[in-house]
Amino acid sequence: MGASSELERAATAYALEAVKADKKGAKGRAITLYQKAIESLLQLVQLYPDYGLNKVYVQRAMAYQERIKILQGSVAPSCIEVDSEEEATTIDKPIGETESPKNGELVVTEKPEVTWGEVVGLHTAKKAVKEAIVYPVQRPDLFPLGWPRGILLFGPPGCGKTLLAAAVATEINANFYSIDAASVMSKWLGEAEKNVAKLFGSARKSSQEGKPAIVFVDELDSLMGKHSNEVGGEIRVRNQFLKEMDGIMDKGRKLHVYVIGATNKPWDLDWAFIRRFQKRILVPLPDHHTRLMMLKLYTGNLQVEKTVDLHELARLSEGFSGSDIRDVCQSAQLNLIGEFFETGKAMDKEANPRSLNMEDFRKIFEARKPSVSLDMLSLYNRWFEAFKAL
Repeated sequence: MGASSELERAATAYALEAVKADKKGAKGRAITLYQKAIESLLQLVQLYPDYGLNKVYVQRAMAYQERIKILQGSVAPSCIEVDSEEEATTIDKPIGETESPKNGELVVTEKPEVTWGEVVGLHTAKKAVKEAIVYPVQRPDLFPLGWPRGILLFGPPGCGKTLLAAAVATEINANFYSIDAASVMSKWLGEAEKNVAKLFGSARKSSQEGKPAIVFVDELDSLMGKHSNEVGGEIRVRNQFLKEMDGIMDKGRKLHVYVIGATNKPWDLDWAFIRRFQKRILVPLPDHHTRLMMLKLYTGNLQVEKTVDLHELARLSEGFSGSDIRDVCQSAQLNLIGEFFETGKAMDKEANPRSLNMEDFRKIFEARKPSVSLDMLSLYNRWFEAFKAL
């Protein structure tokens, strides 16, 4: 941990000094310092290969390298210019952009317009989420003991966790803060925990002004999981998140601020976070009826022959996730359009492709397997039996 913190500080210090030298026209010194900043960032990546922000660190190192090339005259000057020392600590924007991290950057600019009807199936999950969030917002007077503020949605990828969170936000007309590890931590070296504090501060303010707030954390395990090697910034963010979640769970305060976490790997979560999610809800693979409803939804805008048996397709899609089923329908349509273009008829604006038939779908099912294995399903079921809280 000490080594990682030192590397973070070194990268920031070298970058700041590089900008100073760059602004003064001391190209040689600037190049040397940029190179040292690059070395510190890449060493951090090598020491902690599982760190969630490695991609961002590499991108920042590449941006410094581009600046070195400009200073060396090997490439023509571009939009990469240095305007302030503060920019040197920004690791997710090109050098020259002076915009500092703002709370608004973490808020979904377009409010999700997902209704309950669009969340096909998931009756148990929807019921649990309504009891935890929707009903307390509608009638807080009926909950003298308070209500859950932390809801964990876990299960196989592509089964509707994000869709469910968006539908809740629409139902209660809430401000929806959608974040991930990179958006919280990549803005400023050493200031990630401040981003978390600002985020929750904005959510609390929204609630106090009469508008509920939902903080949706996708890929929760990357931000709050158990890691054998953790860097300093990661630990600070985790501790800040724990503090903020404790703050909104105060039973004496009637805040309508909710944290919905989504993860495909609940077993990687730290117990300190697990216990703060009072509702822990499995979002499973769709059953036969749900798969049938999904097939009706996804084929609704396609030209499909009447002979296509959706019940049979629902049987063939056993073990498929919701996104798998959508991909099957999309692939069938893509193959059909490809066939249409290969005949040369597509250039005739009045010509149209034929309708999809049962064989088109069968070919897709023969060519692809479910994205979720039986071993993965057993892991989810075991974790659910150990930690479920509906």
